[in-house]
Amino acid sequence: MLKHYIILLFLFIDVSSHAQTNDSVPVKKKPVPPWWVQRFSVSAGVFIPLSNTQLEVGSQDGSFGTTVDLEDDLGFKQTTTSFVGNLQWRASRRSRFDLNYFQINRKATHTLAKDIEFKDTTFHANATVNVFTNTSIVQFSYGYAFFLKPRFEAGLAIGAHVVGSQAGIGLASGNLGNVNKETDFNFTAPLPDIGIWGGYGIAKQWVVNGAFNYLSLTVGDISGRILSYNVGITYVTQKNFSASLIYTGLNFRVDVTKDVYQGYFKWGYNGPSLTINYAFGKTNWH
Repeated sequence: MLKHYIILLFLFIDVSSHAQTNDSVPVKKKPVPPWWVQRFSVSAGVFIPLSNTQLEVGSQDGSFGTTVDLEDDLGFKQTTTSFVGNLQWRASRRSRFDLNYFQINRKATHTLAKDIEFKDTTFHANATVNVFTNTSIVQFSYGYAFFLKPRFEAGLAIGAHVVGSQAGIGLASGNLGNVNKETDFNFTAPLPDIGIWGGYGIAKQWVVNGAFNYLSLTVGDISGRILSYNVGITYVTQKNFSASLIYTGLNFRVDVTKDVYQGYFKWGYNGPSLTINYAFGKTNWH
C-alpha cells in the first residue's frame, strides 16, 4: 500500500509538471495567481484545541489492556494552548509546498475511579497516578492549483501528517515525573493524506481559505486513518504582513504493534488559532 501511495505521489507531481509545461505554450493570456499569493510565506501563532483522546496499550491477544478516555478517566483538561507554525513555498504560479508544525504536551495527577490495565501493569481504583502524553505533528504537502484566477484558486494536495507520541502512567509519589520506561508507550507514525484546498478574495484586504484531507493506510505494524480540515479568514494589513484566524479540526487513530504489546491512540481535536504571517519573494511567475 505504501508503494501505491509513493507511485501516486510521483504521478501527481508528474501530471502537475506536465500541466505547468503546457502553461509555457504561448497563449493569449497566462493565468495570474490571486493578488495575495507571494513566493514565500512564514506564519507563527497560538492554537487553542479542545481535545477528546482515547488510549489503550495491552497484550496482542487482547486479554490485557483497558481503553481509557484521557479526559474522563485520567483527569486531563480538554482545553490547552499550543504553538503552531507554517512555512509555504510557491514554486510556480500553480504549485505550492507546505510545512506545518504543531506540538502539545499534557500531564495530570488523578485518582482512579476504576481499574486501569496499561502494558503489563494494573492500576487499581482509588490509586493516585501521574499520567502524561506528549504529541507532535509535522504535516507536509504538495498542492497544485487546477483553478487559478486573480481573486480565486482551488486545487488538490497530497502529503502526510507525521505523528510522534509518547504516553505513560505511574503511581504518584509526590513527583509528577514518576513514570518509567516500563509504564510508557511511544510511536512515530506517518499518516499520508490527500485533499482539496482553495482561497477566495472577498474584498480588497480580506481572504477566506480552507482545506480538507483524508486517508486510511496500513504500513507494516502501524495502521492509521486521518481526517483533517481547516477554514479561516486572513486580513492583509500591508503588502508583506497579514493576520489569520483559522478554525482547525483533526481526527486520527493509530494502531501500533510493538514487541509483545499492542496499542492504539485515538485523538480528535478542534479549535481556533491566531497567526501572524509574513510573505516575501519575487513573484515573476513562470
